[in-house]
Amino acid sequence: QVQLVESGGGLVQAGGSLRLSCAASGRPFSRYGMGWFRQAPGKEHEFVAAITQSGAITDYSDSVKARFTISRDNAKNMVYLQMDSLKPEDTAVYYCAATLVGGRAANGYRDWGQGTQVTVSS
Repeated sequence: QVQLVESGGGLVQAGGSLRLSCAASGRPFSRYGMGWFRQAPGKEHEFVAAITQSGAITDYSDSVKARFTISRDNAKNMVYLQMDSLKPEDTAVYYCAATLVGGRAANGYRDWGQGTQVTVSS
């Protein structure tokens, strides 16, 4: 099991930027693919971005492509989500999650953080 703790959320105006961080502990971090998901009130978990174990391959939802960047530092057991050009519709609780199988499906991610709130004002 991997323990995950997100940080970096907050309130930002539309067009602004935030950088989310996720600190991992427990199992060897480099074994896991990592993903970011978000959940707005009354909605299901939505895939945002994913990165493979080595960091060589990344994947983004169409709604955030070219605005968000996922990265990881295996030496520090950290994964990041740089969010630029934020829009009000990006408002949600953001979660990082760890997977051994990869992909965009939330049920493929076994370990989840507690989430961090991102609010984008118009």
